[in-house]
Amino acid sequence: MAHVVVIDEDPRLLAEQVQRLFPADLVTVATEPGAGLSALREVSADVVLLGVATRDRRAIDLYEDIRRLDPLVPVIFATAGNDAEIAIEAMRRGAFDYVRQPADLEQLRTILGEAIAVRRQSRAFAPVGESAPDAGGGDALFGTCPAMLEVYKAIGLVADRDVTVLVTGESGTGKEVVARAIHRHSRRAKAAFTALNCAAIPETLLESELFGHEKGAFTGADRRRVGKFERYSGGTILLDEIGDIAPALQPKILRLLQEQTFERVGGNETIRTDVRLVAATHRDLRALVAEDKFRLDLFYRLGVFAIHLAPLRERGSDIPLLVQHYVQQFSRELGRDVRSVAPDVMEKLCAYAWPGNIRELQNVLKQAVLRAQGSTLLSAFLPAVRPAPGGPVPAAAEPARRPPAPSLSEFETFLRGRVAAPDVKDLYADAREYVDRFLFTLVLERTRGNYSAAAQLLGISRQTLRRRLPTLGISVARSVAVD
Repeated sequence: MAHVVVIDEDPRLLAEQVQRLFPADLVTVATEPGAGLSALREVSADVVLLGVATRDRRAIDLYEDIRRLDPLVPVIFATAGNDAEIAIEAMRRGAFDYVRQPADLEQLRTILGEAIAVRRQSRAFAPVGESAPDAGGGDALFGTCPAMLEVYKAIGLVADRDVTVLVTGESGTGKEVVARAIHRHSRRAKAAFTALNCAAIPETLLESELFGHEKGAFTGADRRRVGKFERYSGGTILLDEIGDIAPALQPKILRLLQEQTFERVGGNETIRTDVRLVAATHRDLRALVAEDKFRLDLFYRLGVFAIHLAPLRERGSDIPLLVQHYVQQFSRELGRDVRSVAPDVMEKLCAYAWPGNIRELQNVLKQAVLRAQGSTLLSAFLPAVRPAPGGPVPAAAEPARRPPAPSLSEFETFLRGRVAAPDVKDLYADAREYVDRFLFTLVLERTRGNYSAAAQLLGISRQTLRRRLPTLGISVARSVAVD
């Protein structure tokens, strides 16, 4: 029979669940780290369940103590908190699994059974030591739903393995956040990270942006340019919207992945680099391969390890957590004093389908916090949004067909609030987004939703217009609406 050691400061929940699965004499319970380590010295444990308090990084230190004491024993982290950092660190350092309390009893039974089987199989092998650098920095990953727990596990498993990662998911689900987390928890964490949206750069310029060019390589190339693959050697590069890379450029990307070498545009010198590539896309690459728009060998090279992000509509239990986080964040940034969210507001936000995912949620909450008066976010402060089919409208009144036109004074108030906010960043980007949302809506109203006419009036391509609308929270039906 297997012996389970439970280390948890509150034995009433986790320990009681384990004791329902195993005879009492085969379960050792410790309520503090020293007692847990002593128990491991006294018994031959097959698995350790480690309870973790919210944001309590001491559990990572205890895990390392357990590994030094018994490198082969599987350790399962169990937490009631919402900190993605703990989950990622645990998996990165070699934890067997990660569950959230209170765990489903059958799920716990399955995970414990798998851990015990691995323990028995590994007894014949010598332990392999592993050291890993401490991860630093904050984390913008949030969520406790099963889909997000799998994402944390995946990041922890792959971060230290210097392989290419493909991150998939709908627009706005946080693919760049995942890429940054992979970099932050990797051995390249002290080197630079950069992200490049392949869909936002014209094909003629993308090759030069990535690989650089020599002087005279083309009209206007009046000097040598060092590309990102050369500049960020030693670090990590995210190629977002990799599915939009032109077929002519794909062989060069493939060669870089295979050999870590390339030539600048217009040059003959072979340049060696050392970059880790994380690719991201909201498109179905398999379908693009079937249509001969994406190379099969590149697809397999990119997909050495894949992480999929679920859309926000499938993460319903995470929405209250995300709402609280972003309300606090935007309240600080905009100089507001919003401390709570009214129950009816939370209900409406949870009922909405969020086609724009987290990016759309951020957009709505930033507008709401900007309009808020007082310390509670009320329904009256929410911008008008389009309801989910059959669901309630997450707004104070009837959904508007366009966002309200900001006046000059409102724009000035917005800018002054951002300038005065502590640790403000990306002020130019926020101001541009504010203006673009109004301008694009105005133009689409004038053209009655005709993309071609709107693009011509704006002086941009139709493709650029279509890409920009979701980031601004604008959708077009018979008229314009802010999602």
